[in-house]
Amino acid sequence: MADPSDLLIDRTLVLLRHAKAVPPETNPELPDLERPLAERGRADASAAGRHLVAQGIEPDLVLCSPSKRTRETWKVVAEAGVTAKDVWYDKRMYNADTDALLDVIHEAPAEARTVVVVGHAPGIPWLADELALDGTSPERIELTQKYPTTGLAILHLTTRWADLAANEADLVEYVVPRA
Repeated sequence: MADPSDLLIDRTLVLLRHAKAVPPETNPELPDLERPLAERGRADASAAGRHLVAQGIEPDLVLCSPSKRTRETWKVVAEAGVTAKDVWYDKRMYNADTDALLDVIHEAPAEARTVVVVGHAPGIPWLADELALDGTSPERIELTQKYPTTGLAILHLTTRWADLAANEADLVEYVVPRA
């Protein structure tokens, strides 16, 4: 039998920007890492979860920044019905650029078919733009102009996670679910 890491299989990558957090000025003493979701953020994260369920997205792995707002975003998405086999919280993802996010994604198990990444701007929007092949679709143009909280890009690829690089994914969908 072939080693799973040698197989080029269809994979799905979902890039989810965390939901709306309380503004920093609400509690200036609170470290940025500890800012929780706002009520609107909870409602929008639930809408994102319902959208992923409707699309049949069942992640084998969720890669999540350890910030409170990203952890809460994933929790609310999961409460909306998205089940994941495994969730990794990785400190390298907090306010990460595209290279740091790719480093984390490269470590995903070869057998994982669907990976959801929950992170921050500008890294998540930049990564979606960098990975997507088609630069002219309306969705691609829209995500380069605005990638607000709870924005999510669903990408399809056939490369191994360890080999994922720029321009190697098809943008299937870009949406901003709202409650």
